[in-house]
Amino acid sequence: MKKIDVTHVLESIQEIPLIDVRSPSEYTFAHIPGAINIPLFTDLERRRVGICYKQEGQKAAIKLGLKLVGPKMVHFVESAEALKSDKLMIHCWRGGMRSASMAWLLQTAGLEVMVLQDGYKAFRRALLEYFAQPLPIIILGGKTGSGKTEILLELMRQGHQVVDLEGLANHRGSAFGSLGLPPQPSTEQFQNELFMTMYVMDHDQPIWLEDESSSIGKVGLPEDLWKQMSHAPVVMLDIPLKERVRRLVDEYGEFDRATLGEAIQKIGKKLGGQHEKRAMEALKSGELAIVAEILLTYYDKSYDYVKNRRNQHIVDILTLQHDSIAETASVLSEIPNKQNASILQWKK
Repeated sequence: MKKIDVTHVLESIQEIPLIDVRSPSEYTFAHIPGAINIPLFTDLERRRVGICYKQEGQKAAIKLGLKLVGPKMVHFVESAEALKSDKLMIHCWRGGMRSASMAWLLQTAGLEVMVLQDGYKAFRRALLEYFAQPLPIIILGGKTGSGKTEILLELMRQGHQVVDLEGLANHRGSAFGSLGLPPQPSTEQFQNELFMTMYVMDHDQPIWLEDESSSIGKVGLPEDLWKQMSHAPVVMLDIPLKERVRRLVDEYGEFDRATLGEAIQKIGKKLGGQHEKRAMEALKSGELAIVAEILLTYYDKSYDYVKNRRNQHIVDILTLQHDSIAETASVLSEIPNKQNASILQWKK
């Protein structure tokens, strides 16, 4: 069988199916984006083989594995053929017996099979190496309610390189960030998706990211990426409070009062007892604008602290009186050209 490296996989995955033969729980926790799970063993079978290996040794474990796999061989071949490709890539955890066994079977069935050297571990190693290299990052900053995500998505629609961190994380990065969104992925899967998103981008052109903390909800950014973001050029949005209040009311006002109340209580200690009480009373009476103003007082103080640490990296501040997503995105798109010397400092 042919062994391939992770670069080959990354460059071919859009054309050649990648089969992940690890157990369903391994795949569900984290996998290479785009990979198809055809598990050699179920979770229970994998545990049985592992216990057998520890108690009786390698030969006994191999025999048990063969016994478990034998009845499923036709299923494996049919599952692979259903992918409608004469060429296939396969991987397991570390490029060991599971991927080799599946590759032998599918080759016997007449398919051309390539096995990822060192398996999923090689992919994770490539991910860490990628985020350790200098990346052409520009950060869009601004206080809560500034519409940073919407502006960046519009910038993407206009043809510029944008990574939607909050979209990948299924979280908006605040106590209210999970409302109306699917469950968050594992940190490992979030990082995998992030890597695949950025890997295919043009690294001679800017890549826009939203200003975030090291964690978005329960998922964490790769440490080396976070370090780069902390020192990257920043374009800051300055949006009037009334516009930010309106945006928060529009965004979260559709949720029921009980759900909003739970979110307020999550940051009750940070708000302070008096402010939490006022916010809950305003929520109960339906005065959502007052709730938003109280919450923004807390979030603005937190962001001012972050902004002070970033002052030396701010290359431009856009002061806007009106909330025009399209116009703001168009202005942003010109900043790398106007600020070429400082924005493009990451170029060698």
